[in-house]
Amino acid sequence: MTTPDDGAPFLDEEMSRFLSQFQADTAPLEELRESLDAVRGRGEAADGLVRAEVLPSGALGSLRIDPRAMRLGADALAEAVVAAANDATADLTAQMAGLMTDGLNPFADEIRRFNQD
Repeated sequence: MTTPDDGAPFLDEEMSRFLSQFQADTAPLEELRESLDAVRGRGEAADGLVRAEVLPSGALGSLRIDPRAMRLGADALAEAVVAAANDATADLTAQMAGLMTDGLNPFADEIRRFNQD
């Protein structure tokens, strides 16, 4: 078995260049992944008495109900919770769409070339 020290140092240099270029090329994807992991959707209902936060997974991350919201009654409070969660989901979706568009722009030309081949 040969190693980089067996008379082929140019392969080691070429591989280092290749890996450096690959890391530089994929850095925007890593930044996009980090941004997507950090995004949170937020929504509210009942004049701000009910607030919801949705995580990137789509799970409800938090729900805050102001004690004054209890005066709404069970049905109205339930509707407010659903409305706040739906608003948070819509907010999350809009944020993620924007992040994906911005994050994938550096790769747009490559994607078009790939689709043409």
